[in-house]
Amino acid sequence: MKPKKIIAIVAIIIICVVVLINLLKTELWEANEKLLRNGIISIEQTVESVNLLDVTPFEWDTVYTFDPYTPKDKIYETVGYKWDNIRETVSEGMNQVVFMKDAKVVCYIYGYPDNNGYGISFSGETINNIAEMLKVNDDLTFQVIRSDDVIYLNNW
Repeated sequence: MKPKKIIAIVAIIIICVVVLINLLKTELWEANEKLLRNGIISIEQTVESVNLLDVTPFEWDTVYTFDPYTPKDKIYETVGYKWDNIRETVSEGMNQVVFMKDAKVVCYIYGYPDNNGYGISFSGETINNIAEMLKVNDDLTFQVIRSDDVIYLNNW
């Protein structure tokens, strides 16, 4: 085989491997959302309240929840960070929760609690009239509310 063909074949194989790795790679915020979901869903039936730190199996320092219909650019501006796959909520009752660590997104929750199997709602410091924010050193006691097959965490 000619050296040019060998080089071309090796280059194609390397490109294919790199593309495949990128397609299979799970973002940190996606992996942490799955861990969070598992942590919340596994809360025992008899538990009436939890500390948010006990169900977040990842490190975070700030968490935001955004009002319905908040535009992407306002979310980016509020958290000070842009990341892929953010979506705007399209109706009332949807969760839009962003956990941050060292100014980076480490967990992102989006969607209806009925679809996700859980929901998180909280009242904290109001930011830009579009979001509520809690810090890791705030009171993180959340009431556990079960409704059908959905678990809600509320701190109100």
